[in-house]
Amino acid sequence: MTTRDTAKGAERPARRGSAARPAPRAAKATQRGDAEEGAVLEDGKLYYRIGEVSRITGVKPYVLRYWESEFRWMAPQKSRSQQRLYRRRDIEVIQLIKRLLYEERFTIAGARKRLRELGVARALEGPQLDLGLSVDHRARYRRIREELEAIRGML
Repeated sequence: MTTRDTAKGAERPARRGSAARPAPRAAKATQRGDAEEGAVLEDGKLYYRIGEVSRITGVKPYVLRYWESEFRWMAPQKSRSQQRLYRRRDIEVIQLIKRLLYEERFTIAGARKRLRELGVARALEGPQLDLGLSVDHRARYRRIREELEAIRGML
């Protein structure tokens, strides 16, 4: 701490505000390392906590907790201290749900219905999470148009 002179020549410790302030603390994200979506699962690890799963999948912990209430098959085990313990399969289901909701633009009810139709196991087995969504839209529209023209012809 520095000192400063007073009018009478005696020295007093400097005020807090007059000394150089320390640099502000770094953001928590830089202290812990950047949270990266698509982080790699560790080999040999059986269980992951919700924070680790959040970093791996890119889904916030509060969203994961909400999805637990909406999708009954997404219920991770809990430790004695009631912490959620996710397995690799749970993480795969989370990634499947994320794809349905964010990329395929399903609603939660629609994603729930789609997973019920396919079955979670079958949906996870498919190549690249193929959900049978690559429909030929032109052929589908052509068929709908033909059906509508047939209906109009009956009237």
